[in-house]
Amino acid sequence: MPQNAETQVAIVGAGPVGLALAIELGLRGIACVVVERREGDPRVPRMSSVSGRNMEFCRRWGIAEEVRNAAWSPAHPMDFVYVETMIGRELARLRIPSYDESAGRLDYTPEGPATCPQIYFDPILAETARSLDRVTLSNGTRLESFEKQANGVRAQLLDTGSGRRSAISAEYLVGCDGAGGTVRRRLAIPLDGPGTIASSVNVFFRSREFAAMHDKGWARFFRFFDGDGCWGEAIAIDGRELWRLSVFHDPDPDLAGHSYLRKLAGRDFDYEILDVSPWERRDCLARSYRRGRVLIAGDAAHQTSPTGGAGMHIGVCEAVNLGWKLAALLDGWGGVGLLDSYEAESRPVAARFVALSTQTFDAIAALPGAEAFGRAFEADPGILRQLSLADRDRTQFRYEDSPICVPDGTPPEPPDQARPGGRAPHCWLGDGRSTIDLFGRGFVLLRFGRPPADASPLAAAAVAARVPLDVVDIDHAEAGALYGRRLVLVRPDGHVAWRGNGTPVEIAALVDRVRGAG
Repeated sequence: MPQNAETQVAIVGAGPVGLALAIELGLRGIACVVVERREGDPRVPRMSSVSGRNMEFCRRWGIAEEVRNAAWSPAHPMDFVYVETMIGRELARLRIPSYDESAGRLDYTPEGPATCPQIYFDPILAETARSLDRVTLSNGTRLESFEKQANGVRAQLLDTGSGRRSAISAEYLVGCDGAGGTVRRRLAIPLDGPGTIASSVNVFFRSREFAAMHDKGWARFFRFFDGDGCWGEAIAIDGRELWRLSVFHDPDPDLAGHSYLRKLAGRDFDYEILDVSPWERRDCLARSYRRGRVLIAGDAAHQTSPTGGAGMHIGVCEAVNLGWKLAALLDGWGGVGLLDSYEAESRPVAARFVALSTQTFDAIAALPGAEAFGRAFEADPGILRQLSLADRDRTQFRYEDSPICVPDGTPPEPPDQARPGGRAPHCWLGDGRSTIDLFGRGFVLLRFGRPPADASPLAAAAVAARVPLDVVDIDHAEAGALYGRRLVLVRPDGHVAWRGNGTPVEIAALVDRVRGAG
């Protein structure tokens, strides 16, 4: 990086959240620099799957198929299996279809969740970001400090290889640098919540024998029981030979990992331990998401138990939320209220998911010993659904009380309605596209019914405010019923901003509100 560089947005951290933000900005023609202290790609898979909502973003970025096929066989089932040991008794099983079995059968999304651990997902995102002309990735670069300036931020950087120092000036700086990152700490933003809820340990290992030594078949998760309860889970990383064991509670971890692997298997087997990592399972939320032109997202803003995979899901959604808003401000049509709306929308959602993740972890960790659990499952097989966050990304990700959405007085249920603040729902159209495919750049005004409602006043108001707006006519009964109004205005991030059966009287005020200038 040059000794004194300039850009529009500086992003600290090249994990999934920072890279997602860079892609969103780059696709909108916004110059950004991503600085990452780590050299190269991650070597240990901290996350193991991509949520359905995140996969919808991958679809828009043109990488959904690559992500879905990066590691996991489409023929492998996605089951959760509860066992004593791998060669011991199977106590219960939550059956989840393979990609091949579920392809095209989900009624709420064109994609669905995908198994793509971080060692595969991050490189795909990085390659996508590098392909964009306005994005620069700088690995081996550590943020040392930053200070606010009149119209931006100036950051001091260190090349971790050469020791050379440099500086970069940006109009905005976003900290996507994780739980122990520099940005939130230097902003002195406190964390609320109970903090550490468990001391855990991960064992990342390679073994071809592991998948062949038992009669349980392929599954995504194996959860293990002893006489005291559920003590850990093994996650299939690549569907071939890579696995990660997470031990839920262990204040004195086996730093070699061997005793854990003997315990889960029920006998000795051939393996290679690649990494053993003690870590703290945490529940906390930043009290604020920004100070002026410096913002935070992802694990820098919230820390959650990985049970259910909500952490990256929240963070990538935050990146998409923030990306279009920063671009709107930098392109001159967004109002200053957009920055306030980022925290107002994102923080309550993160709070819900952090709480859900802790509740789910506590429920799993509190399960009884093998015999009692087996009896409980026989009495009520539905208890397994309560131990999973599956599909909650669509029911929980709504921006209630958003300052830049116009409420219409409808209740929050059912989850797939096109209610202001909620994700614009999926429906397959006659040309083979999903409604999801219509969103992602500027605003989109959907017109349903015949004759179509007059959209010219809203279009003219958007032109006057320089707001990018496409008007799309949809003659499709199912989609019309799902969206519930003749006119539906959808934001660049795919959330509904307003809907009605005719143009509102205060049309300029509506446009100002949804662009953060009202």
